[in-house]
Amino acid sequence: MKVLLSGTAGPYGWPEPGCGCASCRRLPSGHRLPTAVLLDDVVRLAPPAGLPLAPPAALPKGYRVTVTPDGYAVSGPDRGRVLYAVGPDEQGGSPSPCWAEDAYDLVLIDLLDRPQRLGDLRRRGLVTARTQVVAVHLDHRMPSEAELSRRLALWGAQVVDDGTILDTRIPAPARPGAPTRVLVLGGARSGKSEEAEMRLITEPDVTYVASGPTGGRDADWLARIRAHQRRRPPYWTTIETTELEALLRAETGPLLVDGIGTWLAAVFDGCGAWGDPAHDRPRGRKPGRFGTALDLVAARCDDLVAAWRQTRAQVVAVSDEVGLSVVPATASGRVFRDALGRLNQRLAGESEETVLVVAGRVVPLPV
Repeated sequence: MKVLLSGTAGPYGWPEPGCGCASCRRLPSGHRLPTAVLLDDVVRLAPPAGLPLAPPAALPKGYRVTVTPDGYAVSGPDRGRVLYAVGPDEQGGSPSPCWAEDAYDLVLIDLLDRPQRLGDLRRRGLVTARTQVVAVHLDHRMPSEAELSRRLALWGAQVVDDGTILDTRIPAPARPGAPTRVLVLGGARSGKSEEAEMRLITEPDVTYVASGPTGGRDADWLARIRAHQRRRPPYWTTIETTELEALLRAETGPLLVDGIGTWLAAVFDGCGAWGDPAHDRPRGRKPGRFGTALDLVAARCDDLVAAWRQTRAQVVAVSDEVGLSVVPATASGRVFRDALGRLNQRLAGESEETVLVVAGRVVPLPV
């Protein structure tokens, strides 16, 4: 099928008329028009502003539109298959099992709403390497066109201009290989965890590694854990472990590690390093019995770096950038800060990509 996208924006366009947000003000009026889809010049899919799409009442011979839990599935006389992924909670109708059997040739999807839907489609085999994935319903939920392009490249999706004609007979371009190891650095509440999760949100099978202490009954810590859980897709697997080295060596699929700082804190706990007398060792005094616990910590860090270097998994790890924070008031705090800073440097040196997140903005760090 030939698919004309005369518009690619949300129901009010991008920029939205009268909107004063930074995203809209960056763009000229009429930059993107509301999404409108025309198939083979005969079947139009165009929801009215703010309302769900209704399938055409009468279709030309050979065309079929079916409401599915994933959106509107269209087949044509040439057996081309298109999914307009509006979302299961935006439309009525009963599921149609026959539409969950074969992969689609083209998926038009609102990735700014719930990008994990793409991961679920991949998980169920409805989107494969041959499926063209094109983002539609674009609007000021995205801060800029540049950030949109960055995210879609990570998600294996395309952004096209209004007026683009697509062909379901043409398979998707090969998806660039993802970096094997990505280190995401940032300070407290910088958005570093959200950035790490965003990078893997459209993958079909991700293992989320909670690599630190559970927090016990700390209400603030438990609230943070629940917030992270709500952001993650329900089909992700969660593992709570401090044996990160073994996991990096054993796993081959996508891993999200959050985070290196909590892992190191757990290692300090396990090695009894917080109370190590070496924290207060006099200047110039050689390590001996004073350095026992910290030596154990150093050995664990060495092993982690070696496992990071050897891993076959696609791993995104979060860590705290400690160099910009206040100087800890205690000797043990300063030792921990220094150990984490050195570990961050070593992991960054073994990573294909390292980024720093500041106030939600992502800054790539050159090699």
